[in-house]
Amino acid sequence: MPISLGLLGTGRLGSAIRDAADATDDLVVEWAVGRGEVPATPVDVAIDVSTGAAVPAHLDWAVRTGTPLVIGTTGWDTALLDGLPSGARVLVAPNFSVGVALVRRLARVLGGYAAHAPVPVDLAVTDVHHRAKVDAPSGTALTLRDAVAEGAGLPAQQVQTTSLRIGSVVGDHEVVASSELETITLRHTAHSRELFAAGALTAARWLLSRPGPGVFTLDDLAEDHLRGLLDAAPTDAGRKPGPGSAPGDTRHTPGDAAA
Repeated sequence: MPISLGLLGTGRLGSAIRDAADATDDLVVEWAVGRGEVPATPVDVAIDVSTGAAVPAHLDWAVRTGTPLVIGTTGWDTALLDGLPSGARVLVAPNFSVGVALVRRLARVLGGYAAHAPVPVDLAVTDVHHRAKVDAPSGTALTLRDAVAEGAGLPAQQVQTTSLRIGSVVGDHEVVASSELETITLRHTAHSRELFAAGALTAARWLLSRPGPGVFTLDDLAEDHLRGLLDAAPTDAGRKPGPGSAPGDTRHTPGDAAA
């Protein structure tokens, strides 16, 4: 039997999620409600892509009806999660891209690298979105800022954070560590809202499959999907150095010097 899905929010992302769900065999959108509208029937899981101001009422509805809720909205007080009853099942994802979740994990590593660098390192996060996006910095930018700050052992306020709201940019985020010796940049660029729509459906399926209640983030989902990825990634350990390479240096291959 297909999973019944409710959509709280009928904007661009809500419409993209509905289109993506309609193209699946395992999900059926029972309703999509806009501002001030009340969900008509019970559903297996709901996705909130409305506005920050509407989240408190939607959380209250989810608790009262026992509906697992995925929140993809930003600009609301996450302290509300502290007061949820123990039986609530909620996933909070300011960005539905699992790729962003991977960048966030790498940002923590980058922060740790910066903390142990031989010279001072400046840390910064930038986000660029379309002109209609209200919150700045974006919720994703703030989570990236917090991640790199955590890795570096710094207060989040010490990470420079800037935003641009221009044109029709879907979403572009960078985490930068720069010193007099080098600059390292982690970047994620979303090319289409279909990315977030697909991620929202993945989040809904994952939350519904959880064996028990709790408050989760996309990092928890990503941990399931990406577990072992970094450990399984190929490394240079054990490879035979190319001609002219120093011991342990496998960066060069024949022809590098000529290039």
